[in-house]
Amino acid sequence: MTELHNDCGDYTVSRSVEGGIERVRVLPKEKRHQTPILFQHGMWHGAWCWLPWQEILAQHGWESWAISLPGHGGSPTQRPVRFCSLDYYLGFLKAEIEQSKVKPIYIGHSMGGALGQRYLKKVADDLPAMVLVASWTSHSTWFDGMGLHLKRDPLGLFLSGFTFSTQPFVRNAQAAASMLITEGGLCSAEELYEKLGPESALVLNQHNPPFWQPKQNPQTPMLWVSAEKDAVISSKGARKSAEFYHADFIEIEGNGHNLMMESNYASTVSHIHDWLEQKQL
Repeated sequence: MTELHNDCGDYTVSRSVEGGIERVRVLPKEKRHQTPILFQHGMWHGAWCWLPWQEILAQHGWESWAISLPGHGGSPTQRPVRFCSLDYYLGFLKAEIEQSKVKPIYIGHSMGGALGQRYLKKVADDLPAMVLVASWTSHSTWFDGMGLHLKRDPLGLFLSGFTFSTQPFVRNAQAAASMLITEGGLCSAEELYEKLGPESALVLNQHNPPFWQPKQNPQTPMLWVSAEKDAVISSKGARKSAEFYHADFIEIEGNGHNLMMESNYASTVSHIHDWLEQKQL
């Protein structure tokens, strides 16, 4: 069921919900690359967060689509979100990649980066390229971010542990903004807060030992994009993860966790486009 179709001159934007999954597709009028791009959001978000980058990449001739996991964005809930696991989410990502006629380039943000790493280890190391944006780190996201959360929002960290819920991290507009964006971005704290949805607490524990060990020496070309002022992932953790995966690494100065929503979002996605061009994809 297609609900939205906009002609924006150089590209078209369409939104559909089929098989319980929301998809936002951006198709360039002049397609200059045969490999499409698949975008995967992180915790609390949906496909909506990628549109600014999708539009810019379409102007460079890239076809792309972003999906919302069940219970996120415009995708209906298929099981209570609190019972969703990373492997449950991975099943939808796997199905999405398999239905594509051409294996897509994968771009994942935060938890979406963790799902990309999980895909390489548990499904197949066969993608043309993978871009991890402010991604959960390769080994232990919980311990990497513990100090950052204690400094920024000790109450949220305590309430999350006490209630086994992620909702305290985004309990109001101020808490959500302090974790995800900096001032002067594409939306205000209130606008961001209104878009966020629920998220499972299970996923936070599953990307840590003993439940998770990263894949050694993946063959998929990787780019790790870090944010200097990330309140979730430390710069040290991001660099160590890029080194572990032998990934190319860039850090965007002055930016918060949601790199695609910061004021210089266009410059950041241009770095990604240039990297993809260098890989001749």
